[in-house]
Amino acid sequence: MHNKTFMAAAAGLGLLALPALTGCGSSGADGSADSKTVTLVSHNSWAASKSVIKDFEKRSGYKVRVLNDGDAGQAVNKAILTKGNPQGDVFFGVDNTLLSRALDNGLFQPYEAKGSGLVLPQYRVDQDKHRVTPVDTGDICVNYDKAYFSEHKLTPPQSFADLAKPQYKNLLVTENAATSSPGLGFLLGSAAKFGDEGWQDYWKKLKANGVKVVDGWDQAYRQEFSGSSEGRKAGGDRPLVVSYASSPPAEVIYAKKRPGTAPTGVAYGTCFRQVEYAGLLSNAKNTKGGKAFLDFLLTKEFQADMPLNMFVYPVRKGVQVPPEFVKYGRQAEHPETPAPAEIAANRDQWVKSWTSLVLK
Repeated sequence: MHNKTFMAAAAGLGLLALPALTGCGSSGADGSADSKTVTLVSHNSWAASKSVIKDFEKRSGYKVRVLNDGDAGQAVNKAILTKGNPQGDVFFGVDNTLLSRALDNGLFQPYEAKGSGLVLPQYRVDQDKHRVTPVDTGDICVNYDKAYFSEHKLTPPQSFADLAKPQYKNLLVTENAATSSPGLGFLLGSAAKFGDEGWQDYWKKLKANGVKVVDGWDQAYRQEFSGSSEGRKAGGDRPLVVSYASSPPAEVIYAKKRPGTAPTGVAYGTCFRQVEYAGLLSNAKNTKGGKAFLDFLLTKEFQADMPLNMFVYPVRKGVQVPPEFVKYGRQAEHPETPAPAEIAANRDQWVKSWTSLVLK
């Protein structure tokens, strides 16, 4: 999820690291990793409660060190390039948009995490080799600024098709599908909706209708979008943004003065279901610690901790999300999500075509 850290000043799916989680792992004289430290490599959205991490450290005997490597797409690409001598032991944050790239490049070694049998069936993948562990899920969807649409007496868009209508000209900002997981998820959602033949015509219409493309979620949501707390301060003038279905609850929960309802809404007919995975890196120096950490990611404690930290949904059966999470948001009922095999077969060509069509 891709994606999928909220602090007092942040909203939408978080893009800040939590420094408190970063341990001080040391290296031995031979350059090998400290066997008492387990190093997690992730995108910038990783977050967990300090108490939950400390509990793992106390029970396992390992110190957790976190390396944040930018947006999900950048982090995955960097991990592939460094797989011979990886930066850490576990990678978290490869999602279903990029999973086949990671697996095809041998990024992970097999390990079936304890608790894998408790993962909801629809999120399980790679069942024969167990190279990745499902961790969370969330929906990439267009968000809208309620105040803008109310002031302009305009009904917010609800579907992919709506976004190409004249009344929404110059209102939408999205992320680059080649560099950003939300941007790629939105492209894949449109491909699922309109098919291999129709999605390019759809994007031609969006381009003609003034869609703005920026590098990543941080810029789109926190600078360009008029509905986020930061976007308003930054003078953002786009009332439609590709973000997450869980962004409205975050706007409420982290507001200085909590409003009764979310200031932003979700166009549920524009959603793509994102699933994020973690895996034990090939050539990891601390495989034992890495396996312990993967087991931890599926514990009830960590799964229940995720919603209010990363604003994603748990994948483990029977884990309840916080009431605020339910009150101010929900999951999409009918997300447009291509099958993993379809994503693997078409993603690179779709991104190449999208780039030449939209950015040139």
